[in-house]
Amino acid sequence: MKRIWLLFSQTVTVLLAAYFVVAVLKPDWLGRPSFRGGVVSLLEAPATPLAPPEPGSLASAAKKAAPAVVSISTSTTPRNPRSNDPWFQFFFGDQANRPQTGLGSGVIVSPDGYILTNNHVVEGADEIEVMLNDGRHASAKVIGTDPDTDLAVLKIALDRLPVIVLGNSDQLLVGDKVLAIGNPFGVGQTVTSGIVSALGRNQLGINTFENFIQTDAAINPGNSGGALIDVNGNLLGINTAIYSRSGGSMGIGFAIPVSTARLVLEGIVTEGQVRRGWIGVEPNELSPELAETFGVKAAQGVIITGVLQAGPAAHAGIRPGDVIVQVGDKAVGSVAEMMTAVAALKPGTSTPFTLLRGDGKLTLDVTPGMRPRTVNPRN
Repeated sequence: MKRIWLLFSQTVTVLLAAYFVVAVLKPDWLGRPSFRGGVVSLLEAPATPLAPPEPGSLASAAKKAAPAVVSISTSTTPRNPRSNDPWFQFFFGDQANRPQTGLGSGVIVSPDGYILTNNHVVEGADEIEVMLNDGRHASAKVIGTDPDTDLAVLKIALDRLPVIVLGNSDQLLVGDKVLAIGNPFGVGQTVTSGIVSALGRNQLGINTFENFIQTDAAINPGNSGGALIDVNGNLLGINTAIYSRSGGSMGIGFAIPVSTARLVLEGIVTEGQVRRGWIGVEPNELSPELAETFGVKAAQGVIITGVLQAGPAAHAGIRPGDVIVQVGDKAVGSVAEMMTAVAALKPGTSTPFTLLRGDGKLTLDVTPGMRPRTVNPRN
C-alpha cells in the first residue's frame, strides 16, 4: 500500500511539472493566449473586430470621391516674336524661352476619361499632365473650354478609371456639410471640410455667368478644378476661386455648381461647344428711379433699358421699359438670374416670357438665338 501511494505521488508531481512547462512555453496547446513580459502576444491573441467609424465622420465620403480627383500640371513656353531676330540677340543676347509651369486639380466624370477642371488651369498650356491618386500618369487633351463659366473638359486615355458620382447642387442648403478635395500648393491630394456658407453668389467679377456656391472649406492655390462633395461623396461643384488678401485660404471659397458644370460638359462633349440662348436686350436691376422714368408700376423683376434692333427680343415685341418677371417657368428677380435663365434656353426654341408693361401683365413668346462668343455679357 505504501508503494502504491508513493508511485501515485510521483506520477502527480511529474504531470503537474509537465503542465507548468507547457503552460509557460506553449500556452496555445492549452488554448490560452501567451504572456510575454506581461503583454499579450498580438499574433496569438484572438482577433478583435475594428470599431465602426465614429458618428459624424466624413471618412466614407472622402474615400468614395478621392480616387476620382486628379492633380493637373501644365507647361507653357512663352514665345517672344523677336527672339530669333539677329539684332535682338545682338543687343539682348540669346534669351532662351523657359517653360512656365502651373498646378491645379480636376475631376474624372466619365469612364471614357473625361475630366472637368477650370479653364484658367489649362488656358494657353502647351502640355497637360494628369496624375491619378493611384499613381498613374497620362497626358491630357483639351476637348473644349467655356471661358464664360471658367470650365474646361479634358480627356485621358487610361482604363479602369474611377468616376465620381454627380450630385444635385439645386438641393443644397446653407449650413450643409461639404468637403473640398484637391492638390493645394502641389503638396498632394488634400481633403478639407466645412459648410455651405451661401448660395447664388454673383457680381464677383470672376466669370460672365456667376452662380457660385460659397464655402468655408479651406481652398488654396492648386485646388482650382477640384471637387466640392457632399457627405455622401457626390460631386456638388468645381472649386474655382477664393477671396484672399494673402494668397491663402481665409474661409471664403467659391465653387461652380454641378448643375452648371453638367450643362457645359454635355455641350462640349456632344456638340463641341456650349450653346446658350441670347435675346439681345440690355437688362438692369429694377430701381424706383428707373421704374418712374419708364412709368412702370412693378416691385420686382428686371427692367429692359435697351433692345437690339432685329434681335430675338425685338422680333417678339419686347420694348424698353418692359419688366421681365419670368423666363419660361423660372421667376427672375435680378439681372444675374435673368442672364442664367436666358443662357439655359435652347437656341431656336420658342419660350414664353412673362413681363410687366405699364399697369398690365402680358406673356410674349421669344425665340432665342445662339449667344455669340463676343456678345456683351449683360445681354
